[in-house]
Amino acid sequence: MINKVVADADVAIADITDGKTLMLGGFGLCGIPENCIKSLVKKGVKELTCISNNAGVDDFGIGLMLQGKQVKKMVASYVGENAEFERQLLSGELEVELIPQGTLATRCLAAGYGMPAIFTPAGVGTEVAEGKEVRNFKGKDYLMEYAFDADFAIVKAWKGDTAGNLIFRSTSRNFNPIMAMAGKITIAEVEELVEVGELDPDHIHTPGIYVHRIFQGKDYEKRIEQRTVRSKA
Repeated sequence: MINKVVADADVAIADITDGKTLMLGGFGLCGIPENCIKSLVKKGVKELTCISNNAGVDDFGIGLMLQGKQVKKMVASYVGENAEFERQLLSGELEVELIPQGTLATRCLAAGYGMPAIFTPAGVGTEVAEGKEVRNFKGKDYLMEYAFDADFAIVKAWKGDTAGNLIFRSTSRNFNPIMAMAGKITIAEVEELVEVGELDPDHIHTPGIYVHRIFQGKDYEKRIEQRTVRSKA
């Protein structure tokens, strides 16, 4: 069994250079690869294309990369919590491709399955369809959307083993498993790293065949993006 463990986030992302395309797992601030993002910020790599559900917030997650002007293009389905993102978009500093959330997920899946493209009804007749091929199947129009072509997928899991098998916890599962399948090189950071054989095979969400590097992360903040509580009676 191949041991895929690397020392830390700095080592894991060492060969990510300017101009690369990255997938980053997470939904809001839930299940984001915090350690790898911090290492990318520290390294200062530039001109990145980032594929993620959203752009984090101003002082956390991908928002830190936006502050450092490291992101050239953002491909996402939701971007509403980041003032710096809004500023860069309106000023023309940042290229943005907004994608329906289901289409984002399915383009990840297509890349993982080795499919070049998918057909979806989402976006037909809207700005999303501009410049894209439309085909009609059984009387209904569908957009052709290409599978993503990402140099790296960076994901965060709850537990993993030295062979790269991953288990995600609750809602942090979100985009992480499908992105783990889709990158040319997949990097996984985990809260708990164990030896091969310690994970129940029936509980593994992502088989290690998809993962190229794994390390145990540290100092996770696990912030809550929007805290909502009931008012006192």
